[in-house]
Amino acid sequence: MHQFRNIGVKNNDLTPEVIDRVDEILGRYEGRAGALIPALAECQGIVGYLPRELQDYIGYGLNIPGSTVYGVVTFYSFFSMIPKGRHVIKVCMGTACYVRGIAEVINRLKASYGLEVGSTTEDRRFSLEAVRCLGACGLAPVLVVDEDTHGGVTPESALKIIDSYK
Repeated sequence: MHQFRNIGVKNNDLTPEVIDRVDEILGRYEGRAGALIPALAECQGIVGYLPRELQDYIGYGLNIPGSTVYGVVTFYSFFSMIPKGRHVIKVCMGTACYVRGIAEVINRLKASYGLEVGSTTEDRRFSLEAVRCLGACGLAPVLVVDEDTHGGVTPESALKIIDSYK
């Protein structure tokens, strides 16, 4: 097993229990070619995101330079370096949704929850992401919370929808 090294800033998400689980993953992938992406995916599944301290730790455990780990994490969109909320809100910014008022929905979410696109609420309850298309143009404007698609949203209905996930 690897011994966790304090690599810079203390991160409260990297508890001894989390590091034990990361160590198990690294033990399974150590010395295997092509192990970085699956190891990163599993570690992100545990922590919820890949902070720099964890990236450095994974690189150390797999004997891969930290710059390589960082390059992979920043290249692939399914990896995140910021914590995600328990509920991910995706708002469609495609043409149909945009012309039908999704910008006002976003403004209301910003005002009510302090959420900027690409951010997470302080309590980590919600993350807000803008996407180009959700494939539901006939329902525009559309937002998705976790796996639930909501069409024809207004600023008011969006707040009711989000409130139902508290």
